[in-house]
Amino acid sequence: MTYEITKVELFGENRDGDQITYTCASGTAIPLGTLLTLSDPRTAAANVASGGATAGVAAMQKSGTDFSTKVSVWINGIFEAYASGAISAGDEVQAASVAGSFTNCIGTLQTGGKKIGYALETAADGEKLTFRLQL
Repeated sequence: MTYEITKVELFGENRDGDQITYTCASGTAIPLGTLLTLSDPRTAAANVASGGATAGVAAMQKSGTDFSTKVSVWINGIFEAYASGAISAGDEVQAASVAGSFTNCIGTLQTGGKKIGYALETAADGEKLTFRLQL
């Protein structure tokens, strides 16, 4: 199953929150609320690998047939996602991938992982988790 990340509260100077525009592949669909991988040069893609660099959360729905090569990404705010493993309030978190279960999930920071924020509540594996995204 695939679950989107849900925005709860955005931070920044305008009501749309802090956003960055990234290049993305033409002909690729990116659903709103997808956790995106960062690659060189300043490119975002929808497949986040556990511990990889994270660009942020897709702030828009990108169609696979629009020929666009740009996507807006939230980098600062409070979001809900699904927990991968047990997570305690205050734990530093990273993107996690769980094969055959769900994507767009968040796990505790592992050695060598890339921190994307911290948990605002405690959650068991597979439960919804509110976390602070800080990139």
